[in-house]
Amino acid sequence: MLLPVNVTLGAVLVVLLLAAAGVAAAAHLGRHREILIAGVRAAVQLTVVALAIHWVVGSVPLLLGFLALMFAVAVRTAGRRMTANATWWWAAAPIAAGVAPVVAALLLTGLVPVKGIALIPVTGILIGGALTATVLGGRRALDELTARRGEVEAGMALGLLDRDARLEIARPAASDALLPGLDQTRTVGLVTLPGAFVGMLLGGASPVQAGAVQLFVLVALMCVQAIAVSVVLELVARGKVHREVRDLGP
Repeated sequence: MLLPVNVTLGAVLVVLLLAAAGVAAAAHLGRHREILIAGVRAAVQLTVVALAIHWVVGSVPLLLGFLALMFAVAVRTAGRRMTANATWWWAAAPIAAGVAPVVAALLLTGLVPVKGIALIPVTGILIGGALTATVLGGRRALDELTARRGEVEAGMALGLLDRDARLEIARPAASDALLPGLDQTRTVGLVTLPGAFVGMLLGGASPVQAGAVQLFVLVALMCVQAIAVSVVLELVARGKVHREVRDLGP
């Protein structure tokens, strides 16, 4: 076991969380309260999930309900991060479009059984990757459209459709959402040893098995994220996901 679950671990976690919030506050990053809240929420949520998994693994209906809850929370989180208006629920489209086909392929091929102990962590990793890609892709696209609003209008004045004009401006910015996953995949084993690999080793798997699982996770995440970014970009270009534009006057 890598980390003992005891008072020392709890104390170290508290110190690290306070340090993170303190540095953010000292640097005027404006996120110190969010860091504290996120840390406390993570502790509570992981405790609840750890207890709930004991009940979920033995029941398919409970398993499906738990996966639906994971998806709903991801949609809410991604949508609110992208936009604060009523279009937030469109975040369901890129997350589902990325995760559903990959999970379906894994189940149909038998690589992952319909069991909570296997399906929950795999689906959770994929949903988390889709959430990150959706937030980054959506926010970057919306930020670019806001900053370069005049170029979008110029494109439409030249005869481009609204969608096409927005795509021309937003596409390069949205594609940046793929960079974290690409960099992680390119440097795996050289710069970092990701969680799946380390977890498999700690669980007693051979290095070859751990490497195969980690390779699958990285490749699956790239597929999920590419789909999620493509879908959220299309939603932004079509105006389904948007921000309220303030008229600043002449």
